[in-house]
Parts: sequence; structure tokens; C-alpha cells
Amino acid sequence: MKSIDDLISGYRRFRAGDYAQQANLYRELGQGQDPNIMLIACADSRAEPSDIFNAAPGQLFVVRNVANLVPPYQPDGGLHGVSAALEYAVNVLKVEHIVVMGHGGCGGIAASLDGAGNPAIGEFVTPWVRLLEKARERVVESGSVNPQFALELEGVEVSIANLMTFPFVAKAVEAGELSLHGAWFAIVHGELHWRNAKTGRFEVISAT
Repeated sequence: MKSIDDLISGYRRFRAGDYAQQANLYRELGQGQDPNIMLIACADSRAEPSDIFNAAPGQLFVVRNVANLVPPYQPDGGLHGVSAALEYAVNVLKVEHIVVMGHGGCGGIAASLDGAGNPAIGEFVTPWVRLLEKARERVVESGSVNPQFALELEGVEVSIANLMTFPFVAKAVEAGELSLHGAWFAIVHGELHWRNAKTGRFEVISAT
């Protein structure tokens, strides 16, 4: 899409196609939502969760931001969009799974890697990607041959660790009511890697 006209045209195709075919579903969703999975993904236009998981409307509670980051629990009276969505998903919707999904070629990750020497990245992006500062230092010190990829995976780990700093998340996990998962999507190959909770390794999911 290159213009607002394209956007409007897309809406009309939606009304004539998907909406018309799923009118009953949309009427049902108009009464409320009951997703079982929260998915925290990057705002990158190339990694659309609903497409990747072939999800219908109402199946995923999705939060997207720069580099799919979850900040640590910080009840300071500030404006915390991700934390507010997380609170709603866990305490109100009672989701049973939270998936943090990174992706290849993430601009937020690139900004983190460049951040130390490039303060001009952005007034809001720069402090946001500082959430990755310790992970970035580990990746740089490791001498990784592909620091971008390494930090994309580390970023998922950071967000999962930060999820557990929220008391209501930790309580639900400890009670066996909530499970945390990590994933990474390779845009070029259309390939999904899933984090093995026991080993911490990301394993390729078979496409068949």
C-alpha cells in the first residue's frame, strides 16, 4: 500500500471478502473477546503475527512495539502501554500463554547495536532500546559473527525475564495458570524458530 486510497480500497475488499465470509464470527466478537494467547511482537510491517500463525480475528491478543520488548515491572505512575496491556491480558482476559516473538532484520535491534555511538537514532527509540543494554554488551563481548541475530534472540530472553518481574505474571506462572514462550521468525525464509523452554535453544518448527 502506497496511499490512503489503497488503504480504503483494502477495506472495501475486506468487506466484500473476509468480512462477508465471516459475518457471524464478527457479530460474535462484537459481544466481547476471549483469546487464550497473548503475543508480543515487533511493530515491523514485515512480521505480521496473524499471518504467520494463520490466526482468525479474536484468537490472539497482540501487542506490538519496537523490538518486541517487555519493560520490567515499574509501578511509578508513568504511562506504560506494554505493562497495561499485559495486566489486562493476564488479570482480565486470563490468557494461558504469552509468546514473545522476535524476527530477522529487526530495526530496533540494529538501533541497540548502534546506540552506544549513535545518539541520533531517536528521542524515544534510544531510551527504549536501552532495555537491551546488558544483552548487547554480552553479545558484543562474545565476539559473535552475527551480532544482529544473536541480539534478536537475546532480546526475546530479556523480555521473558522481564515478564517474570510482574507479580501477577509470576503468580500465574507459579500456579500453573500461565506459560511463557519465545519465538523468532525469519522473514526471508518464512521460517519459525521456537524456544525450547528446557534448553533455552531456538529450534526450527517444521512447516509440514
